[in-house]
Amino acid sequence: MRSGFFALLLTLALTTSWSARAAIDVYSFDSDAQEQTFRELTKELRCPKCQNQDIADSNAGLAKDLRDKTYLMVLQGKDKQEIIDYMVARYGNFILYDPPMMASTLILWLGPFGVIVIGFCVVAARARKRPESETALQPGLNDEESRRLAALLKEEEKQ
Repeated sequence: MRSGFFALLLTLALTTSWSARAAIDVYSFDSDAQEQTFRELTKELRCPKCQNQDIADSNAGLAKDLRDKTYLMVLQGKDKQEIIDYMVARYGNFILYDPPMMASTLILWLGPFGVIVIGFCVVAARARKRPESETALQPGLNDEESRRLAALLKEEEKQ
């Protein structure tokens, strides 16, 4: 009975340790330069599914596919720019953490500055309007009211 329990425990331990190792990507390279290129690319390319993670850190299936494709292209001898061009052609500029300055990405580059300028203009406009609105709360006399007041003051002086 004890040997059956130990066999079950050993089988469970082996199965668990194998599945833990299966989740880790292991890539072998011909040279250190290839490995360095692979590591740089996987840190520079954004996971299209996760959006805020690079493909090196993402656990998404798509990120694994992109890592595998990057690995194959590095082994084929493609340089870094060729791999980036392939990924951009396939997934668009969104896959890059640092998109190039283009008409389509201009809002990404100028958007934050535009928001700051618009905010400053709104604050300046509201600050300029405030004195006008305070005077509007204290209305003056129109011409007819001024004449009537002058007439009342003259009558009081006579009495």
